[in-house]
Amino acid sequence: MIKDISISLLPSAAADDESVRQAIASECAVNPSRITGYSIKKRSIDARPRQPLILLSLQVFIDGAVAEELPFDPKLQNVTNALHVVIVGAGPAGLFAALKLIEQGYKPIVLERGKDVRSRRRDLAALNKEGVVNPESNYCFGEGGAGTYSDGKLYTRSTKRGDVGRILQLFKHFGAEQNILFDAHPHIGTNKLPQIITAMREAIVECGGEVLFNKKLTDILLDGDAIKGVKTGDGDTIVCDKVILATGHSARDIFTLLHEKQIIVECKPFALGVRIEHPQALIDSAQYHCTTRDMYLPPASYSLVAQEYGRGVFSFCMCPGGIIAPAATAPGELVVNGWSPSKRNNPYANSGTVVAVDKRDFAKYKFTGPLAAMHYQQMVEQASFDAGGGKLVAPAQRLSDFVNDKVSSTLPDCSYLPGLNSVSLKEVLPKEVSAALQKAMVDFGKKMKGYYTNEAVMVATESRTSSPVRIPRDKDTLQHIQIKGLYPCAEGAGYAGGIISAAIDGERCAMAAINSTI
Repeated sequence: MIKDISISLLPSAAADDESVRQAIASECAVNPSRITGYSIKKRSIDARPRQPLILLSLQVFIDGAVAEELPFDPKLQNVTNALHVVIVGAGPAGLFAALKLIEQGYKPIVLERGKDVRSRRRDLAALNKEGVVNPESNYCFGEGGAGTYSDGKLYTRSTKRGDVGRILQLFKHFGAEQNILFDAHPHIGTNKLPQIITAMREAIVECGGEVLFNKKLTDILLDGDAIKGVKTGDGDTIVCDKVILATGHSARDIFTLLHEKQIIVECKPFALGVRIEHPQALIDSAQYHCTTRDMYLPPASYSLVAQEYGRGVFSFCMCPGGIIAPAATAPGELVVNGWSPSKRNNPYANSGTVVAVDKRDFAKYKFTGPLAAMHYQQMVEQASFDAGGGKLVAPAQRLSDFVNDKVSSTLPDCSYLPGLNSVSLKEVLPKEVSAALQKAMVDFGKKMKGYYTNEAVMVATESRTSSPVRIPRDKDTLQHIQIKGLYPCAEGAGYAGGIISAAIDGERCAMAAINSTI
């Protein structure tokens, strides 16, 4: 007999196989000896009670019954001599598009402006230790894209756009842990994701696909209103009639190139603000109603949202046990992001906390047209760099001091390695952003005990929440509304918002390119 059941257990019991079996037997009203086994279908935490509980959705096997699940097989094949499709960008969208093309018998040629994951590490070290930005190799550019060295969160709300389970299975196939298949908020960790990305690339190459590094797209070649090829920074021309453009939300040169070639792009609202870091123990105490976190519970996270002066203010990309990292892609600009290792065992918790901005705000600074949001974003990043004083030192302020317009006399210890400079963030951020943040901090403190505190530090600026530009495409064919054979894809085109949704969109664009007759 096979039964689907749901049970709730104390964290220590959920971590113990015998306790889980006893709970299964009780729920199914059978003797424990009759339980053949079980598989976890979903695992989540209910932190609402005074004593948090682990919620388990299980498939239970009784009286000798066994699972009959077929092993996952992506059906990769040799495509060395097959028709090719060019993919620009080796982030999750580009890599998953490449894998889908191979499954369908097409050869992907992936052009990546940056370096492979191993080589990127040296450039990230230079960012953190010396404040030196390599515009082609950083936290945003390089193999695996922005996700490789910024956490590996696999949670998405984009469940109607594609098969989330398939994407998770592919990650597991290439080396991720089994728990990503059933955890409510799956997470790989920055320390483990590079090996998985490498395994994906090696599989693509073994099947006859190509992944070319240090291969920056510099021009799109057209024959009237149709793609006929691309040019790269090293002078190469690749003839093709289909290009999946998966360049990510920070590829400003691509947005500029399209605009200069009179290929339609659109200004897109986005959100901008700061990274806020608390001691992880404080977040644990607030969320788990405890003095010391239970050893069987993971470091706590949070999600907060408010409406202030008619604007959405929300936490974004929350990193329990995490680190704030410099994510600039050009000299003279300062961007911060967050990431966590797989164990989430650092003493700090950080989250982007951002404010929605739109065309009205851009126009105040004389930014208009399709690239207005991009120029506004760039303006704030340059102001943050200047306020930090150089070498990617970040402007910062204690949370309560920020609300009370007080420059902090000292700053707390912080995970941000380049260092902090105490300033008034009100002088760094646009007025519309700082005003909404000031009010939201008080409101967030009412929603979450302990949040509003001077133990927390605000670090500017968190500005790469999503693309400031949309590259419009037909909703049915996924081709650009003007250029045949051009498939704007994922975050950089404004159609995704994380690793999973980007991977799903990459697969969708791959299938659209295959099915198109142009």
